[in-house]
Amino acid sequence: MTDAPVADRNPLLAEWTAPFGLPPFGEIEPWHYEAAFETALKLARQAVDEIADNSQAPSFANTIEAMELSGRELTRVASVFFNLAGSHTSEELQRIERDIAPKLARHSSQTLLNQALFARVAALWETRDSLGLDEEQARVLERYHRMFTRAGAGLDDAGRSRMAEITQRLAVLGTQFSQNVLADEAGYQLLLESEEDLAGLPGFLRQAAAEAASERGHPGKHVITLSRSLIEPFLQFSTRRDLRETAFKAWISRGETGGDTDNRLIIAEILKLRDERARLLGFESFAAYKLDDTMAGTPEAVRELLETVWSPAVAQARSEAEALQKLAAEGGDNIAISPWDWRFYAEKLRQRDHALDEAELKPYFQLEKMIEAAFHTAGRLFGLTFREIEGLKLYHPHVRAFEVQDADGGHVGLFLGDYFNRSTKRSGAWMSAYRRQEKLAGNIRPIIVNVMNFAKAPKGQPTLLTFDDARTLFHEFGHALHGLLSDVTYPMISGTSVARDFVELPSQLYEHWLSEPEVLSRFAVHVETGEPMPAELMERVLAARNFNQGFSTVEYLSSALFDLDVHTRRADGEADIAALEHETLSRIGMPAEITMRHRPTHFAHVFSGDGYSSGYYSYMWSEVMDADAFTAFEETGDIFNAELARRLREAIYSAGGRQDPKDAYVAFRGALPDAGPLLKKRGFV
Repeated sequence: MTDAPVADRNPLLAEWTAPFGLPPFGEIEPWHYEAAFETALKLARQAVDEIADNSQAPSFANTIEAMELSGRELTRVASVFFNLAGSHTSEELQRIERDIAPKLARHSSQTLLNQALFARVAALWETRDSLGLDEEQARVLERYHRMFTRAGAGLDDAGRSRMAEITQRLAVLGTQFSQNVLADEAGYQLLLESEEDLAGLPGFLRQAAAEAASERGHPGKHVITLSRSLIEPFLQFSTRRDLRETAFKAWISRGETGGDTDNRLIIAEILKLRDERARLLGFESFAAYKLDDTMAGTPEAVRELLETVWSPAVAQARSEAEALQKLAAEGGDNIAISPWDWRFYAEKLRQRDHALDEAELKPYFQLEKMIEAAFHTAGRLFGLTFREIEGLKLYHPHVRAFEVQDADGGHVGLFLGDYFNRSTKRSGAWMSAYRRQEKLAGNIRPIIVNVMNFAKAPKGQPTLLTFDDARTLFHEFGHALHGLLSDVTYPMISGTSVARDFVELPSQLYEHWLSEPEVLSRFAVHVETGEPMPAELMERVLAARNFNQGFSTVEYLSSALFDLDVHTRRADGEADIAALEHETLSRIGMPAEITMRHRPTHFAHVFSGDGYSSGYYSYMWSEVMDADAFTAFEETGDIFNAELARRLREAIYSAGGRQDPKDAYVAFRGALPDAGPLLKKRGFV
């Protein structure tokens, strides 16, 4: 139980009485976190020690279920803190994050390297066939045993001690990496002070830049930040090549500026420690260690997929580059296409070949309507309804809350939407949870959040998205549904707790519905007239889906191949990160006109934590499945086929990590896919 006086003083530890079990956002002050973490860590340590020291013979209930029920206070405090550290941080929260990261890593090591506790788990694993476990319990036991062994519980004393040191140091480095990237993003602004500086920028971008300027203390002016929703359209439309170059170089140089926020030495140390950890556990590389617990299984399987797609992608990208170079010459621009030119001339080419102008399209993609489209699709597929709840005290005025209900009116969960960029938010888009679904401690329903970085329209005007923005919204909402629809007993396997190269399937599959005429014709309506997108324009949009696909695939694959390369080599801590980047790009024949989607020094997926390390390939691995999975709907002639949607919900969206991901996919589709539909989807076949 939580100490009553401490709980009375600290809203993080007291009983949460807000509607839907929301955290008491309005009562939490930064100093509450340190005290809450201290108390929660102490309670979690006591609970683990009691389980490990239990004199009774190990059973699933007194060991595995007891572990699942332990540390509730710590989970609760950490969920609030780390969500806000990413979406609404401050100098104080960043200081606390730097302080708490190694303490949490130490707690994890003390738990997973506890020999008495591991002995209990190992004894259950050895006798698993005689325990009478159901499917979920058997899977949870397997995950616990694997978690302990992969943490180093089977090593000798010296090995376990070193593993603990590595884990704690990596936690410190990952936190510093992400904070450095955020500092470089928040600290940069390109101030556009004259009409000449604004040359070429359409009205929607001028409005967004004016809003950004106002938020940064420059009312009446225009500012381009490093938020993707501002920098990309600036590169797309600005006729000022000098300003495009300035902004682009700042964008790709995050974490590489030579000052206190430089990430190069941090990356070198991360690579060395990861390599050492893998070798302590008997793996020849960190990639081999990470991929041993995925669908892919080995670095060789990942490389085969990436290089299978690389060849047609780079050929397509080179063809695209030639077309852009020709277009520039035809317009009298005596230049060689550089990375800061690609989006500008690609937009011109798209307008010429597909008669598509982003300024013409954006009025049809209102944020409000795209949210409605995502909800409508979930209703058609899974019978869900979404009711906005006003008056809840949330962590920022821009955050919105929706109660999610099933077809029978039952409460599914709470969905939070945090859509707009701000300097206190890290870049990108993601899904997270303030509370995950489970049944072990009662029928606990999830609280799921989607965080975006869309450029907010001026007050009183609707926010307009690009088609790519709308696709991002659908993607993250697919992740949200994976968390909301979870229907398992144990927290260990709840929601998105699945193999890294499986977790992107629900999100990438969900994107397909946005591009369907049945959805577009209903929700892509003009912001001023309310008229649906004309059929002729919609045809042009859909015909251009694979426009610039060589560029976008090469951008992504180069990052994925770099991730794989640096995690399959021996690391000595002295790595020259620029040299490693050059080595990969030279080997694969990277076109000079394109840069990696994520250069190493701001590659947060890979270096701000272990999440996507050796795993950035996962988006493409999952795309093999999502292309095949949506084909299943197309084959029926009904993209909302009820029987397929039922199987999709049961086998994928609600199953969490209940079974091996290959078995889960086969349960939905009947067989595993190959790369054919993916190559066709990207226009390479």
